[in-house]
Amino acid sequence: MIRSNILGGSKGMAVKGTVVLMRKNTLDFTDFTASLLDGVQELLGQRVSLQLVSATVGDPKHGNRGVVGDPAYLDGFVSKLPSIAAGESTFDVTFHWQEKNGVPGAVIVKNRHASQFYLKSITLKDFPGKGRIHFVCNSWVYSADKYKYDRVFFANTAYLPGETPAPLKPYREDELLNLRGEDVTGQLQEWDRIYDYAYYNDLGNPDSDAALARPVLGGSSEYPYPRRGRTGRPPTKTDPNSESRLPLISLDIYVPRDERFGHLKMADFLTYALKALVQAVVPVLEAIADETPNEFDSFEDILKLYEGGLPVAKVPLLDELRDRIPFEMIRELFRTEGNQRLLKLPIPQIIEVNKYAWRTDEEFAREMLAGVNPVIIRRLEVFPPVSKLDPSKYGNQNSRITAAHIEHNLEGLTVDQALGGNRLFILDHHDALMPYVNRINSTASKIYATRTVLFLRDDSTLKPLAIELSLPHPDGEQHGAVSEVYMPEEAGVEGSIWELAKAYVVVNDSGVHQLISHWLNTHATMEPFVIATNRHLSVLHPIHKLLTPHYRDTMNINALARQILINAGGILEATVFPAKYAMEMSAVVYKNWNFVEQALPADLIKRGVAVKDSNNELRLLIKDYPYAVDGLAIWRTIETWVTEYCAIYYPNDAVLQADVELQAWWKEVREVGHGDKKDEAWWPQMQTVSELTQACTTIIWVASALHAALNFGQYPYAGYLPNRPTISRRFMPAPGTPEYEELKAHPDKAFLMTITSQLQTILGVSLIEILSMHSSDEVYLGQRDTPEWTTDQRALVAFNRFGSTLKRIEDEIIGRNGDESLKNRNGAAQVPYTLLFPTSERGLTGKGIPNSVSI
Repeated sequence: MIRSNILGGSKGMAVKGTVVLMRKNTLDFTDFTASLLDGVQELLGQRVSLQLVSATVGDPKHGNRGVVGDPAYLDGFVSKLPSIAAGESTFDVTFHWQEKNGVPGAVIVKNRHASQFYLKSITLKDFPGKGRIHFVCNSWVYSADKYKYDRVFFANTAYLPGETPAPLKPYREDELLNLRGEDVTGQLQEWDRIYDYAYYNDLGNPDSDAALARPVLGGSSEYPYPRRGRTGRPPTKTDPNSESRLPLISLDIYVPRDERFGHLKMADFLTYALKALVQAVVPVLEAIADETPNEFDSFEDILKLYEGGLPVAKVPLLDELRDRIPFEMIRELFRTEGNQRLLKLPIPQIIEVNKYAWRTDEEFAREMLAGVNPVIIRRLEVFPPVSKLDPSKYGNQNSRITAAHIEHNLEGLTVDQALGGNRLFILDHHDALMPYVNRINSTASKIYATRTVLFLRDDSTLKPLAIELSLPHPDGEQHGAVSEVYMPEEAGVEGSIWELAKAYVVVNDSGVHQLISHWLNTHATMEPFVIATNRHLSVLHPIHKLLTPHYRDTMNINALARQILINAGGILEATVFPAKYAMEMSAVVYKNWNFVEQALPADLIKRGVAVKDSNNELRLLIKDYPYAVDGLAIWRTIETWVTEYCAIYYPNDAVLQADVELQAWWKEVREVGHGDKKDEAWWPQMQTVSELTQACTTIIWVASALHAALNFGQYPYAGYLPNRPTISRRFMPAPGTPEYEELKAHPDKAFLMTITSQLQTILGVSLIEILSMHSSDEVYLGQRDTPEWTTDQRALVAFNRFGSTLKRIEDEIIGRNGDESLKNRNGAAQVPYTLLFPTSERGLTGKGIPNSVSI
C-alpha cells in the first residue's frame, strides 16, 4: 500500500523504507513494551510526514535547492525485528518519487502530534541505481509548530563544504544557522535546538542568601574560564551579572534536547539518581546525624558501611520517600533491610583483598602513578623545590626541605646524584593552594599547602622521602610560608604523625583531582568543543562525524553538575576542602591551561616524567608508570586512527585551509569557547593536516581515555574515604597539647577526627558511587552506536582496525597486570590497574573507556 500524495497522475516509483523511533514515554521508568504498544496507533495516520530531498536535482523556483518530493507517512508497525533495542519501534514507509528528481540526499520530517518522539534513523531499502540509503538522525522531533523551520536529516555520506552537492548546500547552511539560533533571545525552551555560549555565572544564588553569592567565572583576567551552554534564564534580582537558578530539586536545566538523550543512562537513571541524592539521601543522613554521633570512632566503624550498613533505630523519612521517588531507586541508594539497617555500600577495590594495605607508604606512592589522579606527579629538577608565586605578594615560598632530611634514604646516593639521575620526584600542591589557604582555613576546613618528595627505586617503585606542610606567615602572606617537614616513621606517635602528614597530602590531592584534573580539564574544557562543533561543522562534515561520538551527554552532565554538584552550597562544596572557594580556585588554575599540553605526550614531557631520546621517541623515566604506559598505547592508537581518517578527506594542507566550516569552528573554539585563552602559542593554527590530526587526537583523548582514567577509579579508590579523604578538619597536633596526647593514646580515632566526617563521608561516597558506574547502553572507545555512521568504506575499514588494535591493548594490559616484576600494576592493596582497559561491563567495574565525558 502506497500512502503518499500523487499529483496529476504523474508517473513515479514507490521507494520503500523503514523508520526507527522512540516515543517520549518509552524513556520513563515504566514498562517499555506496554508504553510502546499503547502509542503505536497514535503514530500511524497522516500525523508524521516525511519528504525526500534530492541531492542531484535542484528546483529553479526555489533557488536551486534540492527538489522536495511528496509527503509520505508512517505505514505499518514492524513488531518483530531482533536488532531493535528496548523502547524502539520500527515503521514501514513508502515514498512516491519521480525518477527525474534524481537521488535523495536528505529527508524533511514533520511531526503533527502534540508530543515529541526520538527519531533514530530512516532507511531507503533499495533505491534504484543507488541501493541502500541510510539517514542517521538521532534527534528529538517536536511538534512542527515549535519550529520556525523544517527539520531536515541528511544521508550518512560525508562531504567537505566545497564538495557538497549543490542542491544540498542551502539545506546544510540553513541547518547550521538554525543551530546557532542567533535571532533567538530570552529563556530557551526544551524544544529549542540552540548551541550558544555563556559564562559560569549560574553557580551562585544571591537572591536566596548573600552567603551563596559566587564570582562570575569567565570573561575576566581574574577568573578566566571555558564557556558553558547558554540557557537564557534571566539575571538574579540581587546581581544583574548572575543568572537566576532553577529550584534545587529541578534538574530540568536547559541543554539542547539532543544533548540530553542518553537512553537509560543520562536522561533517566542518572537524573533520578542525582535527584534522589538531593531529595532523599541528604535528609536521611541528617536524620542519622541527629540520632548518632557525627564521627567514626574506628576503622571498623567505617567497614560496617560495606559489611552491614548503618544501624538506625528509626528513620521515618524512609516511608515518606516512597511517595517521592521510585521504589527501585530507594532500594538501590539505601539498600534497606526493613528500617533497621541502611546504606550498605559495595566494597571498594582498595579494601577488597587487604583492608589495611592503603596505609602503607608503598600504596600511598603507587597511587600517584596508578590511582585516580596519576596526572600530577612530576620530576624534581631543582632541589630544594622552588615556588613560582610572586614574592612581592607571597614572600619566600621556596621549600624548607634540605638534603639532611632525605639523603639518608637515597640508597647511597647524594641529592645531586639522585637529581642528576632523574631519581627525585614531587607531588606538589603548594603554589596552587597557598593563595587560598588562609581563606579556606577560615571555614571548617583546616589544610596546608603541601609538597611530597619521592625517590625512584631501581624496581620503578616510589619511596616517600619527606612531606612539607606549609601555612602562610601569621603576620601576613607577604612574609612567606611557615613550614614543617616530616619524614617517614613506622611506630609510636611519630608514626601517627607521619600518617596524618600523608592524609593532609591526600586531602589536597583529592580536591585537586575533583576540581582540576577531573572537572576543569575534562568536563569544563570539552564543553566549548561540543558547542562550536554543532554551530559550525555540519552533520555532513567528516570531522563532525569523527568527533560527535566523543561529545555524547557532556553538556547534560555538566548542566546537572552546575545545578546540584558544583553550585554554591552544592554537594562538592559540602564534601571537598575548598568549600565555597572551590570553583574560584579552578578558575585561577585555568590561567595556566594550554590546549597543546593536553596531549598525553606533551603532558608527560612537561611534567618531566618522559623525555625524547636520540631517535625522537618518547621514553618514560618511570618505566612502570601504569597510567602513562597504558595511556601511550591508547594515545598512539587514537592518533593512528585519526591520521588515517583525516587523510581520506584532506589530501593536502590547501584543502584544509579552504574548508570554511573547519576554519570557522577552530576560530570560534579559540576566540569564544575558550575566549579567555586566545594566545596563539596555546593552540594549533589549523593550517596543516598534521595540526588537525593532533587537535582531534587530543580532543578524543581528553573526552575518552583521560576522563576514564580520572573518573572510574573514584569508587575503587575513594569509596573507602580514609584512603582518599576530601577534608581535613584539624591541624597537625603540637607536642604538649590535648590533641597530641589524644594522638598518642588513640591514634586511629585522632586520624578519623581529623579527616572527613561521617556525614560528609557517606554523602561523598554515595555521589561517587553513582558517578563511577557504567550504564548498560555505554558506548566504548572503538565502538559506535550505529554501524552505518558513514558510507565511506575507507573510513569504516580504518575504524575496524582501530577497534581491533584496542582489543589487542586489552590483552596487553591483562599481561602487564599479571607480570609480578611490575610492582606498580597491583601494589600492596592488590588493585590491578584497569582504568585504561578499553571496555567494561555495566556497573562499578573500575575499567572501561567510554567515548565521551558522559558522567
